[in-house]
Amino acid sequence: MGAAGDLLEHAEVFGNFYGTPRAPAEASLEAGRDVLFDVDWQGGQQLRNSALRDAVASVFILPPSIAELERRLRARGQDADEIIAGRMARARDEISHWDAYDHVLINDDLDRCERQVRMILEAERLRRARRPGLTGFVQALNREFEERMP
Repeated sequence: MGAAGDLLEHAEVFGNFYGTPRAPAEASLEAGRDVLFDVDWQGGQQLRNSALRDAVASVFILPPSIAELERRLRARGQDADEIIAGRMARARDEISHWDAYDHVLINDDLDRCERQVRMILEAERLRRARRPGLTGFVQALNREFEERMP
């Protein structure tokens, strides 16, 4: 799919291949739905450089501490110790790219972090460029002024 251009972004991480299929993401955006991508910094860079018309904001989510990051990885119960060690080493590199993002959150409270992501989405939806009917609305307000205050 990557070679055929059917992925918006893709990478091999720890021997596993990851990617985001282009067609469903574009169809969701065309339908006016928000699409969130859970990607590493390289995937984020690929998305920003893609032809994806409606990509708006990048959000980097930091762990509250390195110890907590490791605890969370272990609590998932999915990976052997050597995989966790590799993920921890990769996390250091990932975290070094935090300043390339529009927004940076610290996930020390899941509910708060989720609210913050939702606030970012709401703010992005309110950008002037994303509100196609706004110009007409303001023009109608100006006409109303002209009618009321000659």
